[in-house]
Amino acid sequence: MLKLIGIIIIIVGFALKLDTIAVVVIAGLATGFAAGLSFNQILTTLGDAFITNRYMTVFFVTLPAIGILECYGLRERAAYLIGKMRSVTPGRLFALYTTLRTLAAALSLRLGGHVQFIRPLILPMAEGAAKTNFGELDEKDLEELKGLAGATENYGNFYGQNVFVASGGVLLIVGVLKELGFNVGALAVAKASIPIAIIAVIVSAVQFLYFDRKLARKKSGA
Repeated sequence: MLKLIGIIIIIVGFALKLDTIAVVVIAGLATGFAAGLSFNQILTTLGDAFITNRYMTVFFVTLPAIGILECYGLRERAAYLIGKMRSVTPGRLFALYTTLRTLAAALSLRLGGHVQFIRPLILPMAEGAAKTNFGELDEKDLEELKGLAGATENYGNFYGQNVFVASGGVLLIVGVLKELGFNVGALAVAKASIPIAIIAVIVSAVQFLYFDRKLARKKSGA
């Protein structure tokens, strides 16, 4: 049980909103010492894990490019262009993006991301569409709009990725089921995930369109 001390450290550190990197490093060191590893062995393990998964940090390369685009008015131009299209509402935009994001995840295409798409493109476009169709939003509606914008990425990525037969989620499910004695193949898991992904797209679209109706009722009431 002592070897699980790292999990407790992470939970407490995140709950107290401490520095994320520091919490994770301390949790890793504590787990290593609890497992009887020396300091050198812990550093070697961390280094090997970083080298093996270094492709995960490639997305940092996109951050400077996105920062430059935002600095030169990407958000403003996106909001301006979408504001010219009166038929586009925040709910319709979110529903469309969720569908595209789900399809991209199902095909294992690296399309989307909170940093790459939601903040610099989807959110300002939704804000522009809301302003055009429903006028200025109050603080509560604006915060809900931001939450729904983030939800589009979460819905599409979470439910779409398991449709791809070689995704990490599918392989994890297959491995766990085999350990429990269920001989299930990756293809079967991927097929079973298709109706779930479709239902997720439909349910999320209903949620987004309901937000449109709520804004429309507020506007008519005002």
